[in-house]
This record gives sequence, structure tokens and C-alpha cells, in this order.
Amino acid sequence: METTTEKASLKIKNYLEYLIYQALKEDLPIAVWKKPKHKLVEIIIDDQPHRNESSTDLDALPPGFIIHPFSQSGNRKGTFIKAAKYFSFELDQESIAMDDLLETAEGPYPSYQVKSLIKEKIFAKDRGLNQKSSEKKAFLEMVKLAIQAVKAGEMYKVVPAKVKKTQLDPNFDLAQTFIQLCEAYPNGFVNFFHTPRTGFWLGSSPETLIKTKGDQFYTMSLAGTQKAKGNNPQKNAAWTQKEIEEQALVSRYIVNCFKKIRLREYEEIGPKTTIAGGLLHLKSEFLVDMKATNFPQLGTVMLDLLHPTSAICGMPKETALAFIKAHEPFDRSYFSGFIGPVNMGGETDIFVNLRCAKLEGGKAWLYAGAGITEDSVPEKEWEETELKCKIIGNFIHSKKRP
Repeated sequence: METTTEKASLKIKNYLEYLIYQALKEDLPIAVWKKPKHKLVEIIIDDQPHRNESSTDLDALPPGFIIHPFSQSGNRKGTFIKAAKYFSFELDQESIAMDDLLETAEGPYPSYQVKSLIKEKIFAKDRGLNQKSSEKKAFLEMVKLAIQAVKAGEMYKVVPAKVKKTQLDPNFDLAQTFIQLCEAYPNGFVNFFHTPRTGFWLGSSPETLIKTKGDQFYTMSLAGTQKAKGNNPQKNAAWTQKEIEEQALVSRYIVNCFKKIRLREYEEIGPKTTIAGGLLHLKSEFLVDMKATNFPQLGTVMLDLLHPTSAICGMPKETALAFIKAHEPFDRSYFSGFIGPVNMGGETDIFVNLRCAKLEGGKAWLYAGAGITEDSVPEKEWEETELKCKIIGNFIHSKKRP
């Protein structure tokens, strides 16, 4: 335990831990994130436990963090964490100064109290999340049905998903795990958030949904998955026709969204092989100058058009959604919804909530989907979802860290 004289600064892990403690103690929403290829960790804490359903009008939102489910229905609504308090630190900092908002009344940093409260909240009895792990046999049958539907011409592609329940390590350390994820996945959007409505979520998403900064708009198409191998995995990647076509469908979906709003002036880069979380994907990038196209509201418009994207739902969207609702035996909740900082420092970065886990009752629910086309092989799709679950799973259910 730190002494009183050492209280003026903390190691970054303890600093993050104490911020989480402060939020949970008052039952206030908190979001923590690191953007891809950045070392800056950003933290915001709201000043209200509950907010009304979140708007997707990005221009009308204050600085904060948006959380939106895959599908809004029943009690599953979007929410927003307002940046009432903002903190940040660099991953390579050894320690960070305690500011007035974090100073305790008297005495040293209360390490035991902090760890106990965080663990108590994460390991508390769940709130009725009775989902069971997807059975392999049932998942393979769902994939077979999806392939049949695609071959019958009902869809070009559909993305069924599975959920995998696992026990948390009894010594699970949330702050330490977040920092480890940042170090392991520098190209991912590493994030953690908690609100009374959503509960605890932890993840490292590889996929940007939309980004706006100044007059620039950005989105991407990401599809195809294989394990990164060798010293130069991106150079040695070999893609099958199935994976190339799957990624092309996602790109076509974005272009079709542009056509709906009569936007013709955009730049397309790719496809190229990218690495995220030890997995390789095919990625194309799309850039638009909102000033030159006289479309300052493009971020909000495209957010509504794109979600749910072909990469996490399918094409045509309505048919794929109907298939998912009919055959997926669990609630996706915030998996494959969208999350991210909004209007923070003049920039909005919203990501698809992939490679994520819901933490509750001492357990973790890991989610993963597979893009199904007519050339899909059910067993390989199961293996792909297993790889995706390991991105977060390897860090939370074993004392041995990758």
C-alpha cells in the first residue's frame, strides 16, 4: 500500500482502478478507451446515474460516449455517457499525479477498498442474464440453414452469431486487464464501459463504423478472417474467393449507402490485409470531404444508414435481420451494436462493438459472428468464431496471461 507521502502520484494501473472505483461507488456511468494506433487512454465519468435514451443525431450530442445495441427493442435501448469529468494518461507513463478530484480525505490510497468494490460489483449476482453457451451442433445447423438460404437466392450474405459463457478468473483485475489489452492489441479500439442500464462490457474492436474530424468523414469495410501466422503475416496472407467476395459485399453495401444520398465524391482505398487482435482481415477505407460535398451532417446520416452493416448483419439488410431474429437463440444486446466517443476534442470515433465480453455475476459472455455466403463451410465458421472469442477470452478466464 502506498504511503501518505506517495499519495500525490499513482501507477497508471492504480490511477485507472481508482477512477473506476469512484464511478462505481456513486453508481455513475464510466467509459474508458484507447483508439487504434494511439497510446492515450481516455476516461469519462457522468454526473448522473441515468440518462434518457440516446439520440443518434451526433451534432446534437454533447461530448461523451455513445452506446447503442444491435437492435433497439423492449428494454434494450441506446444510452449515452456524458463527459462530465474527463481524465487521460499515456500507456508508457510510469505514474500519474493525483488531482483534486481524486484526492482522498486523509490517509494513503485505499488499495484494498478499491479492489474489493470493483470485484464485488463484477462478481455480484447477475440480473437475470440466463443465456447459455451456444452449442456447436445448433450453431452448425444454423449455418447450414443460412447457406441454403443464400444458395436459394434469398440473401447474398448473413452473419449469424454465437455466445460463449465462461467463468471469470477469481483474481480478475479489470484495470490490469484493460491495460494488457491495450498492449496486446495496439490496432484495436480497446474499451470498457459500465452504466446501470448496460452493466459491464470490455472489448477490443477492429472495425470503425464512422469517424468525423473537421471536414473529413471516414468509414471502412472489414470482412474475411484468418489467423495471423509467421513473422510477416500480412505479406503472407492468402485469401480464398469466399473471403474476397464477402469483403466485396461489405464495400458494395457502403457504396449503396452513398448512392441513396446521392453522394458520388468519395475516395476508396483497398482492399488490403490488416491485422487486429492476432487475426487478419480484408479492409477497404472510404473517405469523404464533407465541406467539398456540402454535406456537414454526413456522420449522422451515414450512422443511421450503415447500422447494422453487412459485416455484422448481411445483405439485403431486412432479409438478413429476419433470419437472425428467427434463428439466433439469444439476445445480442450491445454486441455488434456501436460504441465510441462523440464530439470529444472536435472528433467523433464510433466503432462496431466486436471482440467484446459482457461481465456479470463472476462470468463473462463472449460474442462472435461469422459471415455466411454460399461458399461457407460450417465447421470452418465455427472455428472462426472460436478464434474471435479468444481475443478477449484469453485475458479473462485464465490466470496465465497471453
